[in-house]
Amino acid sequence: MKKTTKILLAGLLAVPMLALGVSLATPVPQSTFALTMQEGAEAAKSDEQAASLDGETGVFKTITNVALYVIGAISVLMLIYGGIRYTISGGDTAAVTAAKNTILYAIVGIVVALLAFAVVNFVLTNLIS
Repeated sequence: MKKTTKILLAGLLAVPMLALGVSLATPVPQSTFALTMQEGAEAAKSDEQAASLDGETGVFKTITNVALYVIGAISVLMLIYGGIRYTISGGDTAAVTAAKNTILYAIVGIVVALLAFAVVNFVLTNLIS
């Protein structure tokens, strides 16, 4: 490695070390960490900002619930479709495998939709309150 490259790398490594040393040497007032998370959020909020993330009408929650409902409904329809394909496969190995995959993916879709519904409602409930 060339000498100029070594000097450049050493300089680049020295800058963070200097910054870290300065930040460690500076005393931190105890009142800096006295705010709770909620007090910090309230201090950062402007006067025009809504009181909650979801607003007065619950638009975000409504849109999310409708989208998850549609995904769940499509998954149930695909489960029925896979069952019909399995029934009329007539013993054809490829058709049975395709029908089983459709049923499996529909069940995965239902589980994902239910978990997403639970997570979204849990997060929104805890953020709003």
